[in-house]
Order: sequence, then structure tokens, then C-alpha cells
Amino acid sequence: MPVFDDGQQETEVPRGSVVETDVLIVGSGPAGAAAALCLAELGVATTMITKYRWTANTPRAHITNQRAMEIFRDLGIEDQVLADATPHELVGDTVFCTSIAGEEIGRIHTWGTRPDREGDYRLASPCLTVDIPQTYLEPILVRNAAQRGAHVRFSTEYLGLVQDDDGVTVDVRDRLTGHEYQIRATYVIGADGARSKVAADIGLTYEGAMDIAGSMNITFKADIAALVDHRPSVLYWVIQPGSNVGGIGTGLVRMVRPWDEWLIVWGYDIAGPPPELDEEMAEGIVRDLLGMPDLEPEITGFSLWGVNEMYATTLQQGRVFAAGDAIHRHPPSNGLGSNTSVQDAYNLAWKLAAVLQGYAAPSLLDSYEAERAPVAQRIVTRANRSAREFGDLFEALGVVGLQGEEMAAALEERKAATPEGARKRAALVKAMETKNYEFNAHGVELGQFYESGAILSDGTRPAPSRDADLYHVMSTSPGAHLPHAWVGDNVTKHALMDLAPYARWTLLTGITGEAWSDAAAAVASDLGIPLATVVIGPGRAVEDLYFDWAKLREVEECGAVLVRPDKHVAWRATNLPDDPTAVLREAVATLLGRL
Repeated sequence: MPVFDDGQQETEVPRGSVVETDVLIVGSGPAGAAAALCLAELGVATTMITKYRWTANTPRAHITNQRAMEIFRDLGIEDQVLADATPHELVGDTVFCTSIAGEEIGRIHTWGTRPDREGDYRLASPCLTVDIPQTYLEPILVRNAAQRGAHVRFSTEYLGLVQDDDGVTVDVRDRLTGHEYQIRATYVIGADGARSKVAADIGLTYEGAMDIAGSMNITFKADIAALVDHRPSVLYWVIQPGSNVGGIGTGLVRMVRPWDEWLIVWGYDIAGPPPELDEEMAEGIVRDLLGMPDLEPEITGFSLWGVNEMYATTLQQGRVFAAGDAIHRHPPSNGLGSNTSVQDAYNLAWKLAAVLQGYAAPSLLDSYEAERAPVAQRIVTRANRSAREFGDLFEALGVVGLQGEEMAAALEERKAATPEGARKRAALVKAMETKNYEFNAHGVELGQFYESGAILSDGTRPAPSRDADLYHVMSTSPGAHLPHAWVGDNVTKHALMDLAPYARWTLLTGITGEAWSDAAAAVASDLGIPLATVVIGPGRAVEDLYFDWAKLREVEECGAVLVRPDKHVAWRATNLPDDPTAVLREAVATLLGRL
């Protein structure tokens, strides 16, 4: 069995021997690959295994939101992702139509591309939403993880595990040779998908159900730029007889690469036998949804899958954790899946590093479940609710339960100069507005607020003045994500998050709070924690370029905001106490489980 030593030379694992690592990751999807990259970035000995021979072979996940892009920025791969992504300005004219070549029912600006919402998005983050298929994203994550020291082992199947007081022994099989051996790890991350064997083996608990509806994916190539490049989007929803994605009544034509690679999602009745999907059937569905009966598409793949509505209520058992689809299983509505998976990894990895490197107590790891389980519940609930909200659109059009000519007539009636036509048009406006909850849910995308032992609450929370799902509120309340502001000097401009890198804790203060710098240095030395201070103000290395930080910090200039490696505010002081060293030491020690 090939394995790499410290010199990256391929060697063999003798039969009966045990491979050792600090962290073993099972699965190389967005959660697993991101965890490997995060841990490698922090210098943790990491091994990632996957039973597959390479990364994703279908472009499943694709919408990559601001929070995920911020993580990629922090890990130094943002430029690589942008190089392979469809840019922000091409992702947003989501279209509803009777076919791609047929009548258009309406459009909605999505993913923050409407001018008024784009302001919200740009104020909230240095990054914008882009589209990068999973087939492009996973290789970037895996490549960078390996380059930074993670061991990556393909065609290696997880079989089972046993925990003890000191670590976890994992049985694996080389799928090329059939050779079975063991990997000994201090901690294990199960990122092995929606049917996670790791999660099952450690007995995680769940709410919800699997396979509540059936869908199929069909990937194909066809240059249809003439039909779409004037209304660029990643999603074209087709309402026509027979269309039924996951039970919601439409067919979906999704852009993979503009404008000649595509993915169709089409539903089937999961209560009955699965369809016998073949190339001829796939071609017929493509022609119907595109409205191009003479098209000769190049079918590149097809598969069946189940729509899920399930989230984990426990995320860990002992030394084993689960992440990604293993803990949140839902339809692709809102584009939250891979984004949340990456965030799971980003949350967990720095905590594992802190414990393994000896500056945090193992109790810090309990905060992973406390922080991420509510996120899993929220996104599963939101994604399924968004799918069901298509019902408002079908009711507005009057097509519920109709097929064939009756459905066509109902769609035609929205154009009529009659009271019923006017009623349909008014209802359609309202139904399309509701779809903002799927396509512009900025608060859901960015508004993760943590409550755990790794947060020292001061009793405050971000206070939304508008809908909490649609609008993100920036705040320094402990538990909130660090607000975005541009800082720097007359030559260089930085996003504030850039001054709080993943490899350390960061204390932010102003000129009259410069005493915090000495306090932080003393605490860093005493507790052995990577901690640095950034003083923001005129005449200092970092200036508040647009005065935005002064408006967002919610503490006095002499106060301080303590930022965790994952950019969440862990603690804050509204002003400068008499003994800042003692106050900061107590806060940090508490956060690390050392009091």
C-alpha cells in the first residue's frame, strides 16, 4: 500500500503495521478536503482517505457564497477559486420559463445581484458570491491540502473504528489490492456524506427523514448561448407539463460552464419504482426542457438521488466528529450545502489544532457541536422551506394539479386582459417576491451566531431591524462574525479579516487602548497561545480608511474585540480596565477551558 513519508517519497505499509496521524479525515468532499486544508495550514499532522479514486465526478454543489469565499481568502486560495469560477456578475438573472427557448414567465435578481441588494453584499464582505462546480472546487482544496503537508489516500475505504482514552483505531481497506490495515489517530472527522458510515458507527442522533422525494441529474453539453447569454444566470426553472424536481413541480436547467455545459434536475415519484434512465430518456428530457426538439445534446452522465430533510442533533462522540452532509442533509435550495460544509471544517480545525498543540483543554472541542448543530438545523429547515415555497408560484399561475392542455391554458391566462388575468399577475408578483428567501437570503448565508463555551457572552446579540433571513446584521457581539471594514494606509487597503489570520487569535483596539498590546503579549507568553494585537487609528500602521470600523466596533476606542481564528468574536471589553492583562488573561483562559 503506498504511503508518503516526510520527504513525500512513496513507500509501502507493511502488513500488520499501523499508520499514525493526529487527525484522520474520512471523505474528500467539500467538508473533508476543507478540513484537511485547514489542519495542514495550522501544521497538524493530517491524513485524509476516500474510497474513491479521485475527487467529485459530477458538478453537484456550485453556488459558493461570501462566507465560504472568505474562508478561501483566509486560506490563501481565493485567487485559485476565482480563476475557475463563473464570476458574480453572471450568476444572478434566475429565469422562470416554459422552456429555455419558450416563453419567459419572469426573472428574479439572485445572489445579491439586484443593485440595492448588491450594496448589502458588498458592505458585508470583501468577497462576492460566485459559481464553481464541485468538480472544480474539490481539486483545488485537495491539491492545496497536500501541498501544505496533508497525506491524501485515494481508493482507501473506511471499514470501522474503535475509540479508547488516547485515540481512535480505524480499520481501512486498500480498494486496489484488497489489503486491510489500520490507521491510528488522536481524532477522527467523518466527512463521508449523507449516508455517513462514520456517523452511523458513533451513533449520532438525527431529526427528519431521508429520501422524501426523488430526483435525477443529467449532465450534457450543448452550446445554447444565443438563448441565455443576454440573461446570464446559473439557474433556469422550467414550468411545463411533467416537470417535477423533487416534488416541487418544475424542471431545472443549471449552468455548469457558460454557456455550453449544463446539468438538468428532473424529479420522479420516489414511492414507485425508480425510472430506467438511459441516454435516450435523458436526451428527451433535455430537448423538452430546452424547447429544442431537433437538438442533439452530448449526454455526459446521469444519476438518481433522493431529496432529504434531516439534520444531526449530536455532532460528535468522544474523539470522533462528523461534518458536512453527514450532519445536514437537504435539497440544493439556497445553495447552502457545500458552503456550510466548508464552514464546519473551518470551525472544527482550529479547535483541534489548539488542543493538539497544547494551549487549549479538550473541553474546547465541545463547542463544535454547540455552535454548528444549530446551523445544521437552520439550513436544513430553510432549504426545504424554500423548496416548498415554489407552491406559491404554482398557485399564482393556477397550474396546481394540471397537465397538458389544461396547464398550457392556465399559463396563457396570465396574459389575459380579464379580472382573472389581473389576479394572476398580482399573485405572481407576490410569489416571485417570496423567492427572495431562496435566492437572496443574506442573513442565512452570513448570520451564524455562536453560543458555546468558546464564546464569552456579554448578554447582547445582533439586533436585526429587517427580516433576519433576508438581511445580515454586522455586530461585534460575542458570538457574531467579525464585521467587514476596509482598513490600511495611504498605499495599501486590507479587509479587516485579513489582519486576523487563521493561525492566531487577534485583539483589535484603538489608539487610547494601546495598553492592550502589552496585555496581549503577556497573555500570549503566559498561556502559550498565538495572540497578536492590531491597533487601528490615524498615525498607526492600520488606519480606519472610511471610518467604518469606528461605526461597527460597538466598543469605545479604548475597548477591545477578541477575534477567534475562525473570525467570530469570542469576547469584547467596552473600555480599558485598570488591569487589562488580568482581565484578558481570565477571558482567554476561560475560552480555552483552562480555568
